[in-house]
Amino acid sequence: MAEKKTGTRVIAKNKKAYHDYFVDETYEAGISLFGTEVKSIRAGAVNLKDSYCSVEKGELYAVGIHISPYEKGNIFNREPLRDRKLLMHKREILKLGGLVAQKGYTLVPLSLYFSGKNVKLELGVCRGKKLYDKRDSLAEKQVNREMDRRLRDQSKYE
Repeated sequence: MAEKKTGTRVIAKNKKAYHDYFVDETYEAGISLFGTEVKSIRAGAVNLKDSYCSVEKGELYAVGIHISPYEKGNIFNREPLRDRKLLMHKREILKLGGLVAQKGYTLVPLSLYFSGKNVKLELGVCRGKKLYDKRDSLAEKQVNREMDRRLRDQSKYE
């Protein structure tokens, strides 16, 4: 399980992943980037929506992460939707490959953040939600929000 240190700065979150999937486990991975991509990430021009990870030939890749071209990067800019290699220990990659081979599991990028000067990606081992699961979680969220609102209003008048 990956735990974020206190000196991290979150760049992007994949909120859609929590809506579409049950997150069973999380892992931290480094991501292989070029200089102009890092500058673009520092500017916040990154989107994790509709992205996933795949294990190919013993290596882990992030597919579908959109990093906009750096404004001042000219010829050094890379393709915004290119596959990016993720950096993890070999045994972790093999473990994730085994989990993905099981029925219903997928690897989804949950967040992108700076850990010191390095860019890290938080991966989730996820199971897909059915439509009724999505409705249940939405209803539960609304009930919790209503309870918090009433408690807050009640504490105002005391």
